Amino acid sequence: MTHDHDLVLRPTAAQTEAALNPPSGRNGGDLVVETLTGLGATTVFGLPGQHALGMFDALRRSSLRYVGLRVENNAGFAADAYGRITGEAAPLLLSTGPGALMSLAALQEAAAASAPVLAIGSQIPAAGLGGGRHGYLHELRDQQASFRDVVKSVHTVRTHSQIPSAIAAAWESALTAPHGPVWVEIPQDVLLAETTLPVVTAMDATPEDVVPRPELTAVAAHLLSTAERPAIIAGGGVVRSDASGKLLALAEKLDAPVVTTFGGKGAFPWEHPLSLQSWLEDRHTTDFLEDADVLLVVGSGLGELSSNYHTFAPRGRVIQIEADAGKLESNHPALGIHADARLALQALLETVGDRTDASAPARVRAVLDKVAARLAAQDLTLERQVVAAVREALPDRAPSFWDMTILAYWAWSAFDARHPNTMHSAQGAGGLGYGFPAALGAAAADPTTPVLAVSGDGGAMYSIAELATAKQYGLDVTWLIVDDGGYGILREYMTEAFGEATGTELARPDFVALAESFGVPAVRTTPEALTTDLAKSLATPGPSVVVLPALLRMFEPTHL
Repeated sequence: MTHDHDLVLRPTAAQTEAALNPPSGRNGGDLVVETLTGLGATTVFGLPGQHALGMFDALRRSSLRYVGLRVENNAGFAADAYGRITGEAAPLLLSTGPGALMSLAALQEAAAASAPVLAIGSQIPAAGLGGGRHGYLHELRDQQASFRDVVKSVHTVRTHSQIPSAIAAAWESALTAPHGPVWVEIPQDVLLAETTLPVVTAMDATPEDVVPRPELTAVAAHLLSTAERPAIIAGGGVVRSDASGKLLALAEKLDAPVVTTFGGKGAFPWEHPLSLQSWLEDRHTTDFLEDADVLLVVGSGLGELSSNYHTFAPRGRVIQIEADAGKLESNHPALGIHADARLALQALLETVGDRTDASAPARVRAVLDKVAARLAAQDLTLERQVVAAVREALPDRAPSFWDMTILAYWAWSAFDARHPNTMHSAQGAGGLGYGFPAALGAAAADPTTPVLAVSGDGGAMYSIAELATAKQYGLDVTWLIVDDGGYGILREYMTEAFGEATGTELARPDFVALAESFGVPAVRTTPEALTTDLAKSLATPGPSVVVLPALLRMFEPTHL
């Protein structure tokens, strides 16, 4: 018997000749870019540094497209978005020490949101590795230790021959469910040294599927089929695994109401009769989910935001499907199924019995009516007007990227993401500065549709430098900056907790004039003109900025 792994492809005569006579003038950096090309990469993000110049010089001898940002953290956010939009591993090229460390906040967001980012950083010369204090520029005692707690896997290269295998292993790790960031580091001298190794050709780093155990899906299918009041929480894993269609089919087969987490926005149709939408920070939704006798949680760890700040206490049986084994039953006892959401939902679709519940749409409508009544009792007309204006201006399939700002917190609950994988925010790790550079990465991934970025004035200041990037590459991103003169949500939190706020008020520039100084058209708008101005900017190719001076407030919390 011959097994697949016993088969060895014999090189052709032409391949043998090319391998025996590789082109001259190549170095370790060429092996990096050849490996990335062989794995299927087409675009890389990054920022050059002295130790990494071997990689960057090799880019000009490759077919890879380079998108260079002005700050490493922003380059990481751009790669994160590219990975989310394409489902491909997004290469991120970085230098040693400060350059590498500047990417950590972005890689933490990629890890929290399961975005496949392949970060490749340089290192001090190989002779300096091992923790000695040699005094090299950018030297750290143990650079990879800084990344180990953030990324999925760490890979260190010491010779040319290790480069293709290390990058292929990292690529496979990044794309194994759950997706996530990985770290590869290569010493400066290895990148610069001339190589006589053959040109790297096509490589196979296809990840293994995370398949559900059939005895577990059989139990889950029985519980769901016989439930009296089943409900479903759909998280980011549904979006990442492209399983929205299977989720819809399962919900309709079971007549089970569905709520999407903030990371799972767009996983289920907003206006569907079974859609509880995304009002997870509302006690009426929490009560409904607690009352379910069988609760199916797909692609979510039921963390702080998804559990109404850990006030959610399910009374029924919980079934949790999660590709990240560390999230299984981490917050609630459950029938834990370690699997990719798409494969597990397919297994359930094949085994659950049809279940009819004519009361389900009415029960869903009752919850949404209670949510609406609670909001109507608060003075939130401006906030709801702004959310509606953004939704009206944004084309249905245009992706949006939201920074950590009050309008984004509203959007988590109130914004209708009309298609899967179109609404993204930094709610995974919660770092500022995500929206605009992430939108640039999305525009690089798909130049056929405009992209929206949303920031507050505080978060915008993290990313101002990237207006130069947007202009340089002609990226079709409209940046909406809601200017309230400070860190608005922190101002609100501190005032509520302590009676007054400290450190939240900010001097800021004239954002319109500043954008125009980069050659980026900009307009100052009002809530009444927002739809028109935003739609015009989105319809105009290239980067643009829309500034909305407005003081928005959050709706009252229900978890206190």
